[in-house]
Amino acid sequence: MHNLAIALKRNGYKVSGSDDAIFEPSRTRLENEGILPNVEGWFPEKIDVKTNAVIIGMHARQDNPELKRAQELNIPLFSYPEYIYEQTKNQVRVVIGGSHGKTTITSMLLHVCKSLDLNINYMVGAQLEGYDCMVRLDASAGFAILEGDEYLSSPTDLRPKFHLYHPDIALISGIAWDHINVFPTFKNYVEQFDIFCSKIEAGGYLVYNVEDIEVLKLGMKYKDFVHAIPYQTPKYEVTDEGTRVFFDGQWYPLQIFGAHNLQNAIGALCCAEKIGITGHDFLTSLSNFTGASKRLQLIAKSENRKVYKDFAHSPSKLKATVKAVREQYPNHRLSAYMEIHTFSSLNKDFLPQYHECMNGADDALVYYNPSVVAHKRLSEIGTDDVQKAFGAGVYVANTTQEVLDKIQDDLSNNQVILFMTSGNFDGVDLDVLGMKLAAITL
Repeated sequence: MHNLAIALKRNGYKVSGSDDAIFEPSRTRLENEGILPNVEGWFPEKIDVKTNAVIIGMHARQDNPELKRAQELNIPLFSYPEYIYEQTKNQVRVVIGGSHGKTTITSMLLHVCKSLDLNINYMVGAQLEGYDCMVRLDASAGFAILEGDEYLSSPTDLRPKFHLYHPDIALISGIAWDHINVFPTFKNYVEQFDIFCSKIEAGGYLVYNVEDIEVLKLGMKYKDFVHAIPYQTPKYEVTDEGTRVFFDGQWYPLQIFGAHNLQNAIGALCCAEKIGITGHDFLTSLSNFTGASKRLQLIAKSENRKVYKDFAHSPSKLKATVKAVREQYPNHRLSAYMEIHTFSSLNKDFLPQYHECMNGADDALVYYNPSVVAHKRLSEIGTDDVQKAFGAGVYVANTTQEVLDKIQDDLSNNQVILFMTSGNFDGVDLDVLGMKLAAITL
């Protein structure tokens, strides 16, 4: 939301906003743009007939006083995705969907477009190097590259966000059950991607990952209605610098690694070709791409060890991340520390989905905070529940100090340390910790 506010301010709109809590980096960025609210809270008197539109964040409640005031005055209301569509409906929209990989694929496309100096609009859910705002909405752009989240749009619009974008070019990277609080069954979850495919504009394209069985089914279902473009993991070789990929009779060096990341790269390449970028130009421009923030990001390294952090929290992403690091560093000790933090991951019925997801690690720890479980009003889970779900060999902790103690116990030379979380282990600055760990000599 703060990125959208900044983008609109830069386009000449008069923008104001309210929230009951504003955290970093949103606070500083809004302040730098001159649109940080003076006081936190809700002020319905700020909404009047001169207001052209109100954009509602997903976490606003239906009884929000400003929302109620806007409804009373019949002011046009938009969810975040509705407004993004409104601003890009006359452009070619490339929408990247999937349970995992969508941020990385969107980031790859943006990186290449920036390298080639292309005029595009975009919306992506991670901070990228070289960008100070992750939303751009300029009327002069011919294309819009959008990350297509399947979560709900707003408290007044319970449709998944990616149903509202009506893509000209759509990609699905993979389908692995998530958001159990909204989609209670796997079948119901898959249906959302089916609907997404049905929203592709006439004459449009569906780029789909044939290595995912559910995605393959959708590709087969929609191939007679849209232009269906299959993709899969390319031929590749691990190198000291990352990877080299074989494409169209030529090898291309890349800094990213892991089969999942390379699969993402080929999906992004297929989309790029449909907006006029050749495969050669795409892979050449991608050669210096190191990844999106928190997506298998190297945060510290020394002669003795390397430290990565990753946003992995779903079972499929967790397994892919561990596998990627294991493959890249086959002769290193791999120590993986994961935090279950989301509604789905802390749900006792969902936990079994994590079985054997961390089997590739030499040291494996799973952390959860019982108070977070209580705050989310979920059934209580014990360390035995987590242990049983993940499988033998996984250490379960529920205090930050236990995590830090385990990390210290696991320290060795020739080691790769991997942090995987959508949180921060309840207050740990992973960047600072990573630097400290890399510097330790044994």
